[in-house]
Amino acid sequence: MNTKVNLAGVELKNPVMTASGTFGSGEEYSEMIDLNHLGAVVTKGVANVPWPGNPTPRIAETYGGMINAIGLQNPGMEVFIKRDLPFLKQYDTKIIVNVCGKTAEEYIEVVERLADEPVDMLEINISCPNVKEGGIAFGQDPKAVEAITREVKKYAKQPVIMKLSPNVTDIGEMAKAAEAGGADVLSLINTLTGMKIDINRRTFAVANKTGGLSGPAIKPIAVRMVYQAANAVKLPIIGMGGIMNAEDAVEFLLAGATAVSVGTANFRNPYAAEEIVRGIEDYMKKYQMEDIREIIGAVR
Repeated sequence: MNTKVNLAGVELKNPVMTASGTFGSGEEYSEMIDLNHLGAVVTKGVANVPWPGNPTPRIAETYGGMINAIGLQNPGMEVFIKRDLPFLKQYDTKIIVNVCGKTAEEYIEVVERLADEPVDMLEINISCPNVKEGGIAFGQDPKAVEAITREVKKYAKQPVIMKLSPNVTDIGEMAKAAEAGGADVLSLINTLTGMKIDINRRTFAVANKTGGLSGPAIKPIAVRMVYQAANAVKLPIIGMGGIMNAEDAVEFLLAGATAVSVGTANFRNPYAAEEIVRGIEDYMKKYQMEDIREIIGAVR
């Protein structure tokens, strides 16, 4: 049975990876699951300098999910390269680094710094607010998506994954803009903007007022957007958004995703990603499939 998938020339042993920001750099989870069993580990966002993130409280539970307003807190690229990369290199899994920045220059600084490091792919988080454009995320304007993709591609030595925001009117347009800019792979969806109010304290549940909604509540939207993007472009797609089990993962593959990322599920069940790998294999056995490509994009 073949579960290998190919993302822009990078071969993963299976299509399951972790979603950025939900798995750290894998060290905590490695005590519970074998990272060797995953197709890839996607790191938390890495910036050119340390980011403190947003004030607390930063997480709130909601029906069928959670809202987070962490603000991409991270120790910066130098600490990541010195501390986290050597840890990940011990494992037989692909390493995908999520890159964040507030300007094109900040993204490029990280991409250049990682050019000669043992990193397999770069995932560019374009949901960061674009400081030059008054705080509108790069990912909410197709011209900005194409421009930032083109800039990053000039400097990147590894294949570039553009992570698309769902907080747009037409996800197909954004996918096409990233493709036009030279993206190698797309990943979607990032979190939906949400809000929760504490009625007893009569204040916002997270200090930032709004945050990113993730978890099973967003899955139907994510599946729809992955399907639309897969039909708008020729690039491979990493699907994510509320994947809790293997059935959810297969749904994304059928919609046209080549691989899937497991995010919020990790908080509820640290074994989720590994269980999903086995669950996809069980699904293939059940329907007597020899190759995972029989699933990918099978629903038209």
